[in-house]
Amino acid sequence: MAIATAGPLAGTDSLTEASVVRKVAWRLMPLIMICYLFAFFDRINISFAKFQLQSDLGFSNVAYGLGASMFVVGYVIFEVPSNLALYRVGARRWIARIMISWGIATALMIFIRTEWHFYVLRFLIGAMEAGFAPGILYYLTLWFPASFRGRVTSFMFVASAFAGIVGAPVAGLILGGLNGVGGLAGWQWLFLAGGLPCLILGALVLTRLEDRISDARWLSAQEKDLLSSRIAHHNRDIGDHSLWGAIKQPGFLLIAFVYFLLQVGSYGLNFWGPDLIKTATGGTAASVGFLTAIPYICGAISMVVIGRLSDASGERPKFVAALAVAAAIGFFLAGLFDKQIVPLMIALALLGSGIVASIPTFWTLPAKLVTGVGAAGGIALINTLGQFGGIVSPVMVGWVKDLTGSTTPALYGIGCLCLVAAGLLLFAMPESLRRNDRSV
Repeated sequence: MAIATAGPLAGTDSLTEASVVRKVAWRLMPLIMICYLFAFFDRINISFAKFQLQSDLGFSNVAYGLGASMFVVGYVIFEVPSNLALYRVGARRWIARIMISWGIATALMIFIRTEWHFYVLRFLIGAMEAGFAPGILYYLTLWFPASFRGRVTSFMFVASAFAGIVGAPVAGLILGGLNGVGGLAGWQWLFLAGGLPCLILGALVLTRLEDRISDARWLSAQEKDLLSSRIAHHNRDIGDHSLWGAIKQPGFLLIAFVYFLLQVGSYGLNFWGPDLIKTATGGTAASVGFLTAIPYICGAISMVVIGRLSDASGERPKFVAALAVAAAIGFFLAGLFDKQIVPLMIALALLGSGIVASIPTFWTLPAKLVTGVGAAGGIALINTLGQFGGIVSPVMVGWVKDLTGSTTPALYGIGCLCLVAAGLLLFAMPESLRRNDRSV
């Protein structure tokens, strides 16, 4: 991680800068990664619970897709207010509140009996979790210089890949091994496993995180000054806007639309990947879980590699575009080979390498536009607009599958949207977003 410092301060204390960043990363990132793992574990759980829950409660594909999407509706409505509250209250208390409240709401999923129960609780979980991911992304901009954010953000999102690598097999084992234990179905145990640990994590956030560099008793005065000066140096040409000022920045709504397109692809993999594998193999929940881990393993490797390469080059939009193209090819191949398990798994591996890794690299872009309250609200708004992809993707694919009996047409459509995202990144970005981080 010892990367030379760029810009006017180059050569002054680059090794110290890298060592301070490493110290901060070891202090903050393990807990942040575990919290984010459980946030993504919920998205994995809802896809795996699909088989048993639909069988037990008689939900159609459309009803299940709508229920899954209600999470995003709650998330979208409360996300910007949540991040603005985080800016005022402080990350430590607000993130702890999010963890505890969404853990309770997730555990309450064991009580659903009707479609309306399902819709209401999924909405509530989304409302309680609202602001978590953008809040963390904003929090990282307060602690890490721009030239390190590709790797740091990638490590945060590696947790989402681990949710697939570890969570998918665990979900399969819980569904198969605990079904009927204690009078609860496997899908009920799955939601308990996803919700209750969040209460403990919320308590840890209160004791382990600090709101600002100046609050960190574990950093020396020299380390605080160095870190603060480097962050201020990278932010010197970026305005400290209000939320409305952030929205008016050239490129702001464009990157929000790109994120929407990427999220259509991401939810397409997360929600329908296990369904594709089960249809192709007819296997058990456990075997489907282990196979579903493969795209996320590839995504985790791709995240780390691309995070380092994008930090080294500073050419963020080009890397996101290349990953979107890889995802598009994966979707096309998955549609072509949806009944043949070996080529399907190769397609899903390519898809995971592209779409999973595109998200953390994308999140290095908003910090090029705004800082301060504009960054807190702006990052949340970009994420909010992007999360509409989580509404469109499950419902669209579910509707296509109910109508045609196949997910193939929807997979081709999602692949085309990924190509649109790549085109916008390469040819429509304003200069402020194409600026090379290494030249700052």
